[in-house]
Amino acid sequence: MLANSNGLRMEIITEPWFPEVIQHLRQTFFADEPLNKAVNLCRPGDGHTLLEKHSLSSLRDGISVMAITNSGEIAGVVVNGILHGNEDTGRALDRLAEMDDEKFRKIFTLLYEENLKIDLFKQFSVESIFEIRILSVDSKFRGQGLAKELMRKSEEVARTNRFRIMKTDATGLFSQRVATSLGFVTRHEVKYDDYLDQDGHPVFHVGEPHDRLKIMYKALC
Repeated sequence: MLANSNGLRMEIITEPWFPEVIQHLRQTFFADEPLNKAVNLCRPGDGHTLLEKHSLSSLRDGISVMAITNSGEIAGVVVNGILHGNEDTGRALDRLAEMDDEKFRKIFTLLYEENLKIDLFKQFSVESIFEIRILSVDSKFRGQGLAKELMRKSEEVARTNRFRIMKTDATGLFSQRVATSLGFVTRHEVKYDDYLDQDGHPVFHVGEPHDRLKIMYKALC
């Protein structure tokens, strides 16, 4: 156990919790995240094979955090993973071409392409980066600062594991505000209205107040 927040326990997510974490994400993040919502990726409660595979791969890195009640209910999670050079992102972008899910491809093509425009590994002379990939809070626990606390605990985990850089692809205004409040700075951003398809039309129509993707980072040394 890492600490207490609002009467909740903060713990590293271990493998026995993976099924419950995935179920939590089905109820919240999979449908609510701004880009997922923009393309109608799935409905609340529905599973999504590719997103679940992505989530489980990150959870296996052993650096994700959850907030749980005394009765064992998950109030929120932050799914973190380890990046090993821009080659990871390049290979992930190549694999997208083999996937049949057009909506999923749209979202992750944006994320991977924009990340390849920068190189935090070279900028900070590091071989690995702690990446915050999913931040999700149950609707019953929102408005209590839990998202910020989950990210703060993630920073503790990153420091304990001797990471020098944290980063996140903040797709919505609220996550951007939380990251900024914890000292993250924007390295690169793109407005959704400026991200166009081959015919010159916006790929995403994201609802207000979310108008851009920000790739944000925080140096830990």
